[in-house]
This record gives sequence, C-alpha cells and structure tokens, in this order.
Amino acid sequence: MTLFGSDLTPYIALILVGFLPSEIWRWMALVVGRGLDENSEILIWVRAVATATLAAVVAKLAFFPGGALASLPLGWRIGAFLAGVAVYWIGRRSVLFGVLAAELVIVGGAFWLGLK
Repeated sequence: MTLFGSDLTPYIALILVGFLPSEIWRWMALVVGRGLDENSEILIWVRAVATATLAAVVAKLAFFPGGALASLPLGWRIGAFLAGVAVYWIGRRSVLFGVLAAELVIVGGAFWLGLK
C-alpha cells in the first residue's frame, strides 16, 4: 500500500498544503513579535484590522448566508448577531466570548426550529 494511494491522502495533503505553510508564518511572528510593546501603534492597528475583518465576515454570514445557514430565518441570524455584540460588551470586549455566544444562538436556533 502506498502512502498517496491510501485513505490518508486527503489528510496528508491538508497538512502539507494547508497547515504547514501558515504555521511557518505563525512561528516567524512569534519570534519577531517577541519584543514588541503590546500597546504599540502597529499592534493597535493590527488588532483593529483583525476585528474589522471578523466583523465583515460575521455581517456577510448574517445577511447573505450560504448553505445550511440560509435556512435559518433572518430574524434569528440578526438575533444571534445582537447576542454576540451584547456578550462582547458584557465580557469586557472579548471577541471570543462574543463569537461563542452568537454561535450558541445560531446552533440553538437550528435545533429549536428543527432544521438539519
């Protein structure tokens, strides 16, 4: 049995093409960013760009969804968005908590409405 003719081929391709190229950049950022001040202008800008990008993706998913998310009513998607924003502010501006709260509302809505 060959390595590239087995059931592991998609996983090997995922590691070689998807994981490793981005992992190199993460390690380089770790080495280079070690001495940067967390409150420096450049890191404040990077954080703002990352947050804006996440907001754009969330807005696109809420208003122009594809796949299974499109079967969830618009009101439920907007409610999940608002719940995420509320938890973001309550959770001391934690993007992680906001995203998790919105995810819980989306998944809960799908189960509540009986969607598959």
